[in-house]
Amino acid sequence: YRRNGQAIATPVWFTIYDDRISVVTRSETGKVKRLRNNSKVRIVPSGIRGQPKGEWLNGKAVFFFFLELDQALKQRNKKYGFKARLSGLFSRTKGKLIGIIISLD
Repeated sequence: YRRNGQAIATPVWFTIYDDRISVVTRSETGKVKRLRNNSKVRIVPSGIRGQPKGEWLNGKAVFFFFLELDQALKQRNKKYGFKARLSGLFSRTKGKLIGIIISLD
């Protein structure tokens, strides 16, 4: 959500590990800036272009660092393969790697 409360649709690559939804991104991206102001999220299964394909679910997002980040990166690279590694090359200017864990209400 933006500071004014407006919801922003942000498609992300994710993995599920130990019943948790993990997202790896960079520290200076818009999604991270928005989550620092408001940890509430709404998620929905989506197609490759971000079109919703199910029901919206409410949840909460928290950041994680170092210890779990390595595991989340391995899971993401395994799931998305070459595309995940390639996207990392283009996003290097957006800060350090950071992880997000989403838990559903």
